[in-house]
Amino acid sequence: MDWSLILNWAFLIALVTSGIRLAVPILLATLGEIITERAGILNLGLEGVMTLGGLVGFMAAYYTQTGPLAGVSGWIGLAAGMVAGMAMGLILAVLAITLQADQVIAGVTLVVFGQGVANYLYGQLFKSLTARTSGLPLLPIPLLSQIPVLGDIFFNHDGSVYLTVFLVILVWFFLFRTTWGLRLRTMGENPAAGETSGLNVNRTRYVATLLGSALAGLGGAVLTAVQLRLFREGIIAGRGWIAVALVIFANWRPTLALAGAMLLGLADSIQYRIQALSQVERGVGTIPYEFLLMLPYVLTILVLLLRTGRSDAPEVLGRPYLKGES
Repeated sequence: MDWSLILNWAFLIALVTSGIRLAVPILLATLGEIITERAGILNLGLEGVMTLGGLVGFMAAYYTQTGPLAGVSGWIGLAAGMVAGMAMGLILAVLAITLQADQVIAGVTLVVFGQGVANYLYGQLFKSLTARTSGLPLLPIPLLSQIPVLGDIFFNHDGSVYLTVFLVILVWFFLFRTTWGLRLRTMGENPAAGETSGLNVNRTRYVATLLGSALAGLGGAVLTAVQLRLFREGIIAGRGWIAVALVIFANWRPTLALAGAMLLGLADSIQYRIQALSQVERGVGTIPYEFLLMLPYVLTILVLLLRTGRSDAPEVLGRPYLKGES
């Protein structure tokens, strides 16, 4: 491969810009999982939540991109993805909180259910892979987007990127700077103490599970309705599982989740762009695409290894709570 095609400013700017966008779906799912796990509920069903949220978001954007709502069809798709995510979160909440089911089994059930329903509905409604959405337009920030290099990288994205950055700040603020966040974190550390203080443990956990699943559904909708602008079987491609791992790397903190998601987004961007250059050259030294495809997953394993033995997981994560239990 001619490395001069890579070692230049144009390529590096495009690489980082693409990495930021590719980080968004995983980051949204990770934020949602942080909220849910901080309340003591383990949601291993992110893959299914993102898949169903992605389909519903894609459908909403597709069916509204013509007509009076065409200008906001992308945003309608994102909102629909959040609603679908909340519906999946409600299923998990009923199983894990009301029925006291094993949360690992409930999460795996959610994965199978979400993927199965999404693939079936898409096959019945669209019959082919030709359906596309119009996505969201780029929204360059005035003045800031004109800054050399930095303007293109940070201030020339579609609305979903800016929304995600805002949500990172918002989730951090509410978790660590508000009474509501303190109450939610109490549910994951010592729910008995929360109940003694007059808090409703199950209600707080329900709210956390619904909010977390809504963000995961939003992540799926961003991927299908805004970034790829299509839906197909297996489109989430393990991003839900990566988000679960990223929560551990981030130590259940939104700011560290942002850094981890960016790292994974850059890995994704590298494999896409180098793979494209390899296909163009098709010469001696071309990097095998299988090696490039595995980069994000290898990086996820390395991230988990780095966190081994240093986890500050919520004390009662994954354990059901019985009223009056000490």
